[in-house]
Amino acid sequence: MQVALLCGGLGTRLNEETVSKPKPMVEIGEKPMLWHLMRYYRHFGHSDFVLCTGYKGHLIKDYFINYKYNASDILVDMAKGNVTLLDEPQADMDWTVTIQDTGIPTQTGSRLKQALKHLKDDVFMATYGDGLCDVDLDRLLAHHNASGKLATVTAVRPSSRFGELGLHGDSVTSFEEKPQTGKGWINGGFFVFSRSIFEDLPDDDTITLEAGVLQPLAREGHLSVYRHDGFWQCMDTLREKQLLDQYWRDDRAPWKIWR
Repeated sequence: MQVALLCGGLGTRLNEETVSKPKPMVEIGEKPMLWHLMRYYRHFGHSDFVLCTGYKGHLIKDYFINYKYNASDILVDMAKGNVTLLDEPQADMDWTVTIQDTGIPTQTGSRLKQALKHLKDDVFMATYGDGLCDVDLDRLLAHHNASGKLATVTAVRPSSRFGELGLHGDSVTSFEEKPQTGKGWINGGFFVFSRSIFEDLPDDDTITLEAGVLQPLAREGHLSVYRHDGFWQCMDTLREKQLLDQYWRDDRAPWKIWR
């Protein structure tokens, strides 16, 4: 199944890092956040990615254009201009990566609307480019298929500064964006979407995924929830980046399930 990753935001709350790079290219250990996300999806068999870029998107293009050379030892024949890879292909080198410039000011819902031209199937997975988890993606997809809904959001339980979900059974009844306080489930990303949701959106750049897509779906009874009680961590601040770094350095990263 194809996976759309939202990679275009400015990342202003992490400006210690994002002044020079897009947030998905901020490194956890020695690999960009984006690599960790894609490697995670690949573990579950999803290797066809559409990256919705914006701010400093050229750095994401450069990363993947040069990826196989930077990830391997190489032999360079200066006279002939040939470059030979000396290592065996790594597990992540079978990825198919479509990189689409969706614009710098474009909102998240509008980015996914633009991505439809590269998303071939009726259903696709998607998430933000700045959070990691240990969600079982097989179970997430099975839950979505059984729900009969147009979309599924993964609900998690960290602190209160994220969009809070009102739940009833396996349905989302309300979607409140980033309440000041709250103790309930929050939007953790890791979505499954029917493409028809975005086909019906107007062609403009101002539609947020949260207010423009998820809230209407919740009101109309079309949004299912997959509750996840395990690990989930976003990377909005330097402290959160350092926390993820520490997990990786200590070899106890919960998202590293491809060991």
